[in-house]
Amino acid sequence: MSANSHDHAAEEAHTGPIKNPKQLLVAVFFSFVVPIFAIIGLVYFVVSAAKPAGTNSEESMALGGVTEQSQNIAVAQRIQKVGAVEIRDANRELKSGEDVFKAQCTTCHSAGVAGAPKFGDAAAWGPRIATGFESLLHSALKGKGAMGAQGGGDFEDTEVARAVVYMANAGGAKFPIPQKPAAAASDPAEAAK
Repeated sequence: MSANSHDHAAEEAHTGPIKNPKQLLVAVFFSFVVPIFAIIGLVYFVVSAAKPAGTNSEESMALGGVTEQSQNIAVAQRIQKVGAVEIRDANRELKSGEDVFKAQCTTCHSAGVAGAPKFGDAAAWGPRIATGFESLLHSALKGKGAMGAQGGGDFEDTEVARAVVYMANAGGAKFPIPQKPAAAASDPAEAAK
C-alpha cells in the first residue's frame, strides 16, 4: 500500500490548473486570441491618436480657420529641401542701380529703418561716402548692423554695387556706375580707363 499511496501523492504534486482536454483547448485559445486582440487595440489607439488637428474642414473652421490649403503649405515648408539649384542666364542684361534699389533696398533706406541712411539724405550718407566705395560695397555684400548680406541673393554682386552707387550718388557721392567685369576685360581700351 505504501507504493500505491506514493504514486497518488506524486500525481497530486504534478497536476496543474488544466485537468482535462476541454480546459486545455480553452487555455490555448485565450493564450493566442487575447494577445492578438490586445495588439489590434493598441494599433488602433496609436493610429487614431496620430491624426493632426484640422484635417477635417469642419474641425479646421472650429479650430481657428485652418484650411486644408494652408495646412498643405505648412507641410511643404517643413519638408522643403535645404538647398536649391537655380539656373540663370549669364548673358542677361544687368539691372540698373535704381531697379535693384526699388526691389531690394527701398524698404529700409526709404524710411530709415533700423539706422539705415535714408535715400538722398546727404548728412546721413556723408560719413559713409567718406569711407569709400569699396567699404560701402563690402557692407552691402556682407551685411552690417541690422542689414543682412545681399551677396549671393537675387542679384549679382555688380548689380548690388550699382544699387550702392545709386544710393551714394543720391546722397552726394560721385562714384562711377560699375560695369560687368567680363565686358571690361574684353575691351582693353575700356579697362585702361
